[in-house]
Amino acid sequence: MSQNKPITLAITGASGAPYALRLLQCLLAADRQVYLLVSKAAQVVLATETELQVQGTPEKMQHYLSQLYGAKEGQLQVFGREQWMAPVASGSGRNGPMVICPCSTGTLSAIAHGASDNLIERAADVALKERRTLILVPREAPYSTVHLRNMLSLSEMGAVILPASPGFYHKPQSVQDLVDFVVARILSHLGIEQNMVPFWGEQ
Repeated sequence: MSQNKPITLAITGASGAPYALRLLQCLLAADRQVYLLVSKAAQVVLATETELQVQGTPEKMQHYLSQLYGAKEGQLQVFGREQWMAPVASGSGRNGPMVICPCSTGTLSAIAHGASDNLIERAADVALKERRTLILVPREAPYSTVHLRNMLSLSEMGAVILPASPGFYHKPQSVQDLVDFVVARILSHLGIEQNMVPFWGEQ
């Protein structure tokens, strides 16, 4: 397994579960260690938008997803919402970049205002204070003034706001192509090679 620092992936309750699952699959395939955080609302969305049944305890979720995506032993670790001893809960942990995909507008607001009421919010707070890469992938339409102000505030703090807004210049032929477009952009911001979507000018 790669010696690079683990990547934290948080999944919240916005629509867009296929983005999160494809990103998780790609990160594991890239031999990266992943810390996975899944909100209760995200479990509902996953059950609604996919055929997967990933509800349950962090341990069961970790076993299920590790088998599904062929993760190596210890490559994927799932943490509960109040597991405060998780590495992501402290700046002293061995942490790398963090991605929240999809990022609900409620989570966006909580992070912008430093709520830290659960492990996802705390992990994002740690990423900001430690000046680590924090990528937020909101999926909402339209955005209210409150949403936009929160995004501006987080951008000014150093977060990357990467909306789930797929492009069409690569001539997508399926929904999966649209999902891959967004995931490819996330991977590029993480510095991870991808061959799902050609880089502009390299058709």
